[in-house]
Amino acid sequence: MNPSAVTEDQIAELVRRFYAKARADAELGPVFARSVVDWGEHHRIVEDFWSRTLLGTRRYQGHPYAAHTRLGLKPEHFERWLALFRQTALEVLPAAVAEHAIARTEHMASSFKAGLFSFGDWVEPRHGKPARRSAE
Repeated sequence: MNPSAVTEDQIAELVRRFYAKARADAELGPVFARSVVDWGEHHRIVEDFWSRTLLGTRRYQGHPYAAHTRLGLKPEHFERWLALFRQTALEVLPAAVAEHAIARTEHMASSFKAGLFSFGDWVEPRHGKPARRSAE
């Protein structure tokens, strides 16, 4: 993908629009409401992630999977997350860039779901603690 096909401003707009939709969403809104304290900081981190992914910058050095393990996510959250992301990416980004971002997000969702739900018995998280799998 050609990094000059997208700008930092477009990435920031993608993040702002996506999270506006997600926060207003009946399914995802509660997850974000209990998980994100500082929206400005959250937007900056996600913008840094997409800047690294789409532009090759080195601004993001985190581990997105680890950040999502303590959110109390359920498999159906990922489908809604993907639907809103696809819609927003196609609205904001040039077509080729949107397709690349969507493919990256679909891969992340698949990996996250495999890590969160595929090994052992799933136990609902309690009191904001991470979900635990059966040790047996």
